[in-house]
Amino acid sequence: MTDPVVLFKEIKASNGKRFGVATLNAPASLNALSVEMVRLLIPQLREWAQDEGVVGVLLDASGEKAFCAGGDLRQLYQTLLECGPARNTYAESFFSEEYELDHMIHTFPKPFLCWGHGIVMGGGVGLMAGASHRVVTLQSRIAMPEISIGLYPDVGGSWFLRRTPGRVGLFLALTAAPLNAADAIFCGLADIVVPQERKSQLLEAISAHAWKGEAKVDRAALSRLLAQAGEGAERQPSKVREHFDTINELMAGDDLLDIARRLHELKSDDPWLQNAAKTFAKGAPSSAALSFELWQRVPRMSLAEVFRLEYWASLGFCAHKDFAEGIRAVLIDKDRTPRWSPATLEEITPEFIEDHLRVRAEGLHPLAALV
Repeated sequence: MTDPVVLFKEIKASNGKRFGVATLNAPASLNALSVEMVRLLIPQLREWAQDEGVVGVLLDASGEKAFCAGGDLRQLYQTLLECGPARNTYAESFFSEEYELDHMIHTFPKPFLCWGHGIVMGGGVGLMAGASHRVVTLQSRIAMPEISIGLYPDVGGSWFLRRTPGRVGLFLALTAAPLNAADAIFCGLADIVVPQERKSQLLEAISAHAWKGEAKVDRAALSRLLAQAGEGAERQPSKVREHFDTINELMAGDDLLDIARRLHELKSDDPWLQNAAKTFAKGAPSSAALSFELWQRVPRMSLAEVFRLEYWASLGFCAHKDFAEGIRAVLIDKDRTPRWSPATLEEITPEFIEDHLRVRAEGLHPLAALV
């Protein structure tokens, strides 16, 4: 018997109220988010949202290395090879169900605590970003690395990266630059640092607290408990804060070719900044182009509208070649030498971009119910 890929339990509080706990349980794959996980999480979260005895939810993960290193792309990869540009029903389910889960976290009616310890990438950031209380530890390493696998920052990334300070979100989308806990807080992707060794102390405090069952009051109470648990935590330096002005200068304007030129010409003594520029240079031009297009389109869109647009964008990437090629180069053959098509930004046409974003199926949008 293998253990379930998500473990569920409840913490009983002092006054009989309960706190739901959902634990991603695939540490061997760095808790990569699978369809099976999503299909376990959605009904349980829905049940907890409706249960008056449950006052909040904690989402965490097994193991010490990662909260969630992204979506589990291996099965999706096989369908990309089999379907090519034709309709891919597995991909339709994969993305619509993942985005439904992410949206549910963003709009959860009770305190929702995400414990983002260790590696938090791609789909893992999608899970954490929408939580009402987002904890990072001194070991947290956060990134949206999709440009290296021929995708774009999905899982609501078009929405939450647009809400980072200045043009930092665009920089993260184009360069996959890794963030530490201090960076994540500066960018608005996390709320507080709590040392990993104090997690058990926090769980005891949750159990001892007399929860009211009123979302606003209980959110404030949870914030106080986290502040106590995080008191005196080490303050890390933030590369994003240090280079904020440089990042905004690099990302300025409304022409991606101008931004690309500045990244190519960047000379910096800081390896973090230089590696960001190198990652952009090696990344998929199609990913950069679509990330920039979405950056320009979404400012006045609601979260639900962004998820509906990202659904078509993700299916568009499935129908084109770069996504499969990126997964092959990074996860399957691991040769790290993807052959992108188109090979340069200059070759990308408006028609190519529009083909990634067009509606690919008739009838009601699978995410039509999101509000």
